[in-house]
Amino acid sequence: MSEVKIFRISGFYTRNRVKYLFRKDVRAIKEEDALEKVLSLITSTGLLRRQIKIEKIEVIKPEETSDMLLREISTTE
Repeated sequence: MSEVKIFRISGFYTRNRVKYLFRKDVRAIKEEDALEKVLSLITSTGLLRRQIKIEKIEVIKPEETSDMLLREISTTE
């Protein structure tokens, strides 16, 4: 059985000549699943996938996330 990890995905996108940085923490089994989840979250606001540039994907510990829900779910297991 696979272990669920917390991934931190950082990157940026440009809208109206303004560069926006983002950092999202998501739970997933594989890196590809985490990337797909983040891309679907960001593109739901009206961006295209080609406008988003991913800079870094890393696995983090539950204590490092700022999302309290993710932290609570990960530590109760």
